[in-house]
Amino acid sequence: MSLCIGVDVGGTNLRVGVVDGLEVIDELRFAADFSTICRTHAADEAWQQILAVTAEALDKVLQRHPDVTSIGIGFPGFIDPQRGTVAQSPNLPGLRDADLAGGLARLLLRPVVVENDALAAAYGEYKLHADDISDLVYLGLGTGVGGGLIVNHQPFAGQNGYAMEAGHIIVEPDGRLCGCGNRGCMEQYASASGVSLSYQSLTGKQLDAASIAQAAAQGESDAMRAFELAAVSLAQALAHILKVVDVRTVVIGGGMSHAWPLMQSAFMQRLDHDLIPVLRDRIDVSVSTSGDHAGIIGAALLSAR
Repeated sequence: MSLCIGVDVGGTNLRVGVVDGLEVIDELRFAADFSTICRTHAADEAWQQILAVTAEALDKVLQRHPDVTSIGIGFPGFIDPQRGTVAQSPNLPGLRDADLAGGLARLLLRPVVVENDALAAAYGEYKLHADDISDLVYLGLGTGVGGGLIVNHQPFAGQNGYAMEAGHIIVEPDGRLCGCGNRGCMEQYASASGVSLSYQSLTGKQLDAASIAQAAAQGESDAMRAFELAAVSLAQALAHILKVVDVRTVVIGGGMSHAWPLMQSAFMQRLDHDLIPVLRDRIDVSVSTSGDHAGIIGAALLSAR
């Protein structure tokens, strides 16, 4: 199989991997705080910086692996399936109708595919489990919460490209304001930033999710409560998803999945409570074992389809 590149765009970095089959044979990380760039620059200038930073990172990888044939980008946002553009990204304010694939293809002289980061991760998880399953729901817990759906072995993006925006299921009517413009979205409670907001609401202190996880592991009640709120919100949203798509296999990934032991008990109790009875005990929920490679592998394989 030809070598492909997969890119996982995170909150503060780009993770770029060279993929051979289902194996990441080389991986590099590059600093790339796109959120800050979008908050501190005009939209056009921010977009040019995002394009330049991404192209520079990819060029360095291509110098090491010049035989790469295609590039896939897992990008946080709403991806237009007809044009392949980033229509909007709630966590990257001001970004609209950005042709990342076209811009990179012209600069790098390689075919480039851009897909929602969670759908890319879902496809990667599916391919890593493909001998066992045909359908999968993926929820990625990071700065926000992304969702991806595989149906009958195929990634499902929806007619407009915005399927499985699980983080924007409203779990708290008139709750916290979300970057998408609505209030009470699940990701405002179940993401790393949501945990920080919950902890601040409980204590008045500002800490990042990793510090709160450490405090929770040591038994601090407010830190534990912040993760319980995250778990309950996540379970509420997932229960609604499963009532609609009726998929047995659910994979939880993303950076905050490392704190799963702090969430698992409250999550499973709420999921069981909110599912319709016929679905109880039929759902297999697991934490990703891909070592954070699912997004890279999925993006790369989508570029080669």
